[in-house]
Amino acid sequence: MIAAPDCLLETAMDVAAKPSMNCAENCQFVSESQVDDFTSLSVTTLLRSTNIGKTKITAKFRRSHPNKFDDRTGVERCSVVSMQMPPTPDQHRFYSGLLFELGAPHNAAAGLASLERLARDILRRVSPRMLVVDEIHHLLAGSYREQRASLNLLKFLANDLQISMVLVGTRDAVLALQTDAQMIGRYTPFEIPRWRESDGLRRLLAAFERVLPLRKPSDLARREIVQFVLSASGGLTGDISALLNNAVELAIRNGDELIDMTHLEHVCRITQ
Repeated sequence: MIAAPDCLLETAMDVAAKPSMNCAENCQFVSESQVDDFTSLSVTTLLRSTNIGKTKITAKFRRSHPNKFDDRTGVERCSVVSMQMPPTPDQHRFYSGLLFELGAPHNAAAGLASLERLARDILRRVSPRMLVVDEIHHLLAGSYREQRASLNLLKFLANDLQISMVLVGTRDAVLALQTDAQMIGRYTPFEIPRWRESDGLRRLLAAFERVLPLRKPSDLARREIVQFVLSASGGLTGDISALLNNAVELAIRNGDELIDMTHLEHVCRITQ
């Protein structure tokens, strides 16, 4: 392979003029100024189809809010903390994963109370304004009791630390959240739409072209290619990345050094 699809996707998102943040020009995630303006205990639920690129969006958002060292207190401040919900709703694993993301040494075999106390203490020290929990639909892998316990944990952290929370997952996440009346009243669902033919998509394809290892211009933003890529990928960011990655590999192996309709149609046929 010339480059992993995820590598191309992440680089293109960094190069493009915020295509990942508006995702078909409608995904208004959280801007830098909004982090400090978020009201306490607000909960936003970011929903998406599989392979739409939500993990890249959250990763890019996290990079745009790096940790800052406070010279006065000698503590590294972290405005945004991002983690994944464990594959099954387990409070012990949740706190262990949270401590790992915070870079805090801990004994994973310690009791739940010890991990909770350590996590709360460190979170107070680093003073986050927002906690992002990805793969929130993993809640559905547990029993009703386990789901409620995990939802109570999220509410407890939001109340205890007075921070905003962004829950990211598939549409199934709504089913889990609806088991708790308080969560229904707190969260604001926001769905990431699939790409459509737009200036945003053309910017994304142009950004891909700038990072592809090809010697000749491909003009990926021209209408013919935009429409083909949109049709072949179904508007999913991950599938767009995979399609272009396969096409650039074919172009290099053939010595063409550019991507045209022939390459795209060929890789579509062999991957179907």
